[in-house]
Amino acid sequence: MTDLSQQMLDDATAILDSALDGDGAAVAKAIDTVVDRSGLAGAYGVAWCLAATMVGDELPAGGCALEFPGIDQAGYDTRWVARFVSAYANQDLDTGEALFGAAVADGQLPDCLLTLAGSTVATLRTRT
Repeated sequence: MTDLSQQMLDDATAILDSALDGDGAAVAKAIDTVVDRSGLAGAYGVAWCLAATMVGDELPAGGCALEFPGIDQAGYDTRWVARFVSAYANQDLDTGEALFGAAVADGQLPDCLLTLAGSTVATLRTRT
């Protein structure tokens, strides 16, 4: 997914603003609003925007390897975020979609999106 609508960008911004404020309830409500309005496709677009924000503007040619020490011992949501961000960084749309679908099927999508928002905020804070 590379063609993101302005609505998806606005939704991702609202989620990040709430996460930056430390308001987990507002993040969850914003995610629910996206799903209610745009379905899972909208939520996927927002997740892709958050991953893009986390990775930044400069993607290395030929892909990249991301290191996540101890990832196999991490919780579902943390493993999901690491793999989803890695899929984004490598522009691997098929893997991104498969991970998203697995989180939906496993009933873990809300937790995964909350963790993705929190991880994105943590990354932004380390850059400033």
